[in-house]
Formats: sequence, structure tokens, C-alpha cells
Amino acid sequence: MLQSLHVKNLALIDEAEVDLTSGLNIMTGETGAGKSIIIGSINIALGEKVPKEMIRDNADYGLVELTFFVESERVKKALADLEIELEDDCLIISRKIINGRSISKINAETVPVSKVRQAAALLIDIHGQHEHQSLLVKKNHIHILDEYAKQDLKDEKEQLKEAYTVYKALKKELEEANTDTSEREREISFLSYEVDEIEEAQLMAGEDEQLEQEYKWLVNGQKILEAASGAYEKTAEGFESATEQISYALKNLSSVSEYDEQLADFESQLSEIDNLLNDFNRELASYLADTTFDEQTFTEVENRLNVINHLKTKYGSTIEEIVTACKEKKERLEKLADYDTYLADLKQRFADSEKKLEQHSEKVSKIRKKSAEELTEAIRKQLMDLNFLDVSFSMQFQRTDSFTANGFDDAEFMISTNPGEPQKSLEKIASGGELSRIMLAIKSVSADADAVGTLIFDEIDTGISGRTAQMVSEKMNALGRNHQIICITHLPQIAAMSDSHYLIEKSVSNQTTISTIRPLDQDESINELARMLGGVKITKMVLENAREMKELAANTKKSLGEEK
Repeated sequence: MLQSLHVKNLALIDEAEVDLTSGLNIMTGETGAGKSIIIGSINIALGEKVPKEMIRDNADYGLVELTFFVESERVKKALADLEIELEDDCLIISRKIINGRSISKINAETVPVSKVRQAAALLIDIHGQHEHQSLLVKKNHIHILDEYAKQDLKDEKEQLKEAYTVYKALKKELEEANTDTSEREREISFLSYEVDEIEEAQLMAGEDEQLEQEYKWLVNGQKILEAASGAYEKTAEGFESATEQISYALKNLSSVSEYDEQLADFESQLSEIDNLLNDFNRELASYLADTTFDEQTFTEVENRLNVINHLKTKYGSTIEEIVTACKEKKERLEKLADYDTYLADLKQRFADSEKKLEQHSEKVSKIRKKSAEELTEAIRKQLMDLNFLDVSFSMQFQRTDSFTANGFDDAEFMISTNPGEPQKSLEKIASGGELSRIMLAIKSVSADADAVGTLIFDEIDTGISGRTAQMVSEKMNALGRNHQIICITHLPQIAAMSDSHYLIEKSVSNQTTISTIRPLDQDESINELARMLGGVKITKMVLENAREMKELAANTKKSLGEEK
């Protein structure tokens, strides 16, 4: 459930915060008051692109924050699988937009937008103003079916996807394998040259790193030897050296240390320094004795590195990649050397993969067709509740010309709204108002099959009125019994059915237009219904009609609850 919404510096909203309730939350307001900004803000929090004009003029940043309360154990587990931990069963999604950039957070932890979308899909389903138009796009129908049947389809679709990946790769290899004799001979010649070039180098793992370290030393060898010799000269050779000076100082202290404990400590410290310096001199002398700068070695190392770097430019950025490339080229040579056998084996493997893909596609199709019968019947019943009195609704299946990662099904919803008329596609028969109700029916069925707790409808009432509007309001009420519903509407019949009613209104403050949102009490809700019924002038009769509408809605909700 979406517990609260906090918006700051977006469009007409300076700052607004609203606490939402379970059941049916209705939002109303005058045209242009900013109703669409509320849904737009939620969409922004959930990862939608932010239009530049959404940030208020002279504002340093824009912010949207959503707080969810999660009760479903299934959703909690799914969130845990995304490595999202709840705090007292609460989850906070926020998005801050600064200078064209945005920062998304879940429970104060910065996350990518993709993770926000994954979490949001488990918590909330938003039906925008024009989403019902997506029903006119046939390819969306099978997605609706697959979402409805996802539990039954999950394992089979994963196997189907894997089978399609193998099939696609073998198909591509087969297409590339159909080359003529002269092309194969040219490829064999070129591959042989490349393999010989790599094998002649006799590469060893880690060789390049060792050579680069050695080369680095050799390039600076003379400088290194001069510096080391200079250090040895200053510490070990001659009367002026550090060794001789310390030895002299030590003799001086030794002659008097028996008379003063502090001088004895100094003598001990200096003696330790003398020992360390002697050890250092011995090791440095050994290093100088063993180290020489050899021009021939330098040339050999440089030439070897040139060979390796040349191979890197052609076959890979590391020795491991070059060796792998050589192995792949040798495998390709083996195939080309016995091409007829290779091609026959490839054709057989492709045929086997196609057969396997056909079998998985058939299994998926069978599950879909069975689920489609259940889905369309459930939608048909919902449509009857939405004033489609003699409706028939089904799903028509055809086979695509080629395989896809989704199988071979091409499916489309079909509807007839009058007795005796044949079913036709939604595109040919449904008006805007009918599409809104069909989408509401689909959402009602999907919500029952899903654990998503919050459904948002932005003007689902497009193109309807009268008795149909009343039936839509009753459907909204029914949905609100098991889900949190947030609905923006301009129809009083739907607004009257609210469990919580919110008013979005526009005002001018300090010569700046702002939108605000606030909850209405019973009397305020009746006044808002009267505005929706009567327009600018609210008469006593209109107010009575609004009060009666609210009472009738309460009685309807009560009777529907008792029936349930």
C-alpha cells in the first residue's frame, strides 16, 4: 500500500504531502488544477524520464518521495530476492533531480533506476490516461495473457528462451557456413598463417608482465646503477663515509658511557644504527656486484616485447586472449579441413535445435490457450459488471511465420458487444469509453491474480456517463476491497464511492500559481460532488443531489459488501 506521497518543486507544486488510505482513494479538482501532476510525480519517482519543464522555476532541485507499507509475504520475498530490506515493513522510494541529473534511492540507499522499476513492479500498477489505447496494439494482448499466466508459464518460457538462443546461434552459423570452395580455401590459407604466427611466438602465461617489468628496469639501468653506487660510496667508503663517522661517534660515547646512564642509552641506540648500516652496506654491495647493464639483454627483451605487442594488436589484449584466439582458429581450420562432415553435423544440430524449439513453443502455446480461456471468461464476467450486457470475449491464436524467443504464438483479443454479431478485433469495434472499461476489466482480473497492492487509475472514466459510470464506480469499490485504489476522476458517480476523497486545487500566492492536495471530510466531499454536478453555480438542489448521491453510494457499498 502507498502510505504517503511527498512532492517538492515539481511543475505547479511548491511542496505537497498527502497520506493515503486503504480502499478507494479518489482525487478530484477543476480542470488545470494539477491532477495529472500527481500521477506524473509518482511516475517520476518510479523512474520515468523527467521533462525539463517539470522543475519549478528558480528551484534548486525537485523531489518525489513515496512510502509503501508491505504486508504480502510474497512481495516481501520478491523484494528480498532483489536485495531490498524493509524497515518495519516499510519501503521508501525517492528521486531527487538536480541540474538535469537525478538520484534514486530505496530506503536511503542510492540505487540505479532499473532497480527502482523492479521494486515498483511488485508494489504498484499505474494505468495512465491513454494506456487503454495500448489495447489497439495487437502485440500487447499476448503480454497481458503471459502476465496473467506467468506462474504456469515461468519454467517453460525460460526453457523456450534457452532453446531459441541455441537455435538462433546455429542458424547464424549455418548461414555463414554456406560459402563456396574458393572462399573456403582463402579462409584456410589466412587462418593457417595466423595460427603459425601465434604458435611460432611460443607465448607463456604472464610472460608479457615479467618482460615489461624487466624492460622498465633496463631502460633506466644506467641511472639505477649510478644512484646505487653513489649511495654505497656515501655510506661505506672512505673516512668521510657514514659508516666511518658513526664508528668514530660510537668510540667517543663508549669512552664515557660508564659514567652516565643516559649516554649508555645513546651508545646502545647508535650501536644498533651501526649494525643496521653495516647490514645495509653488505646487501647493497651484493646488489651492485650481481647487477650489470647488458645492451644485448636489453635488445632481446625489447624485441620480444615487440613480438608480443604486435600479436596483441591483432588477436587480443592479453596473452590469454591470444591463446584463446589461436585455439578458436585451429578449431575453425579443423572444420574447414573436413568441411562436408562439419556441414552435415551442423545441419543435423540445427535440425535438432529447431525440433526442440518447436516442442517448447508447442508446450508454451498449449498453456497459453488453456489460460486464455480462463482469462477471457473472467474478463467477460467483469465486462458484464461494467454494463456490457450481451458481450462475448475471446482470444484468437495464429502461428507466426518464424520462431521468436516468445514462441510462435500470435494472439489477439476478440469481442462482440451485440447478440448475433460476430466477434471482431478491438480496433474495429471499441470506442474510447469501451476501451476504458475493457482495460478496467483486464486490470480487475489481473489484480486478483497478482500480489500488487496498489492500483492507480488516471481518468479511467474517459467516454462514459450515466448508468455505465455507476457500474464503473461499483467495480472500483469492489477492487478497493482487496487492493488500494488511487483514482483521478471527473465523474461524481465514481467520486461518491470513495473511501477517502482528496481535492487538488490551484491558487495564486505571491504572484505564483501553485497546486495543493488535501483530504476532504464528509461535508467537504459533498460540496466537491456538488461542484462536479452543477459546475460554477452550486444551488441548494444541486447540493441536495450531491448529498443524496453520497448516501446512495454508502448504501451501495454496504449492500455490495454484504453480498460478498
